[in-house]
Amino acid sequence: MDERTLKALVAAGAIRRVTIIATGARFHIEAKTANGAITAHTGKGKVKTWVTLDAAAKWVRKLGIGGARVDLTHWQPGQRELPV
Repeated sequence: MDERTLKALVAAGAIRRVTIIATGARFHIEAKTANGAITAHTGKGKVKTWVTLDAAAKWVRKLGIGGARVDLTHWQPGQRELPV
């Protein structure tokens, strides 16, 4: 889901919980609704990622959400990314 759709879901009260998930050296957002989990995407349809935890948290706050879980299970801060 893109940012506009997620904001609409937040305004409607459809988001139950938001989790910031670390994978490698990047973070992405997953929102839980009554129908399941939704991952935040860019306008082009790719998974939206951040390099720092504070940048991801600021984006969640910008959506209008005051709290989020953080999952650091697969966080590898020193991991280098493969070139695409």
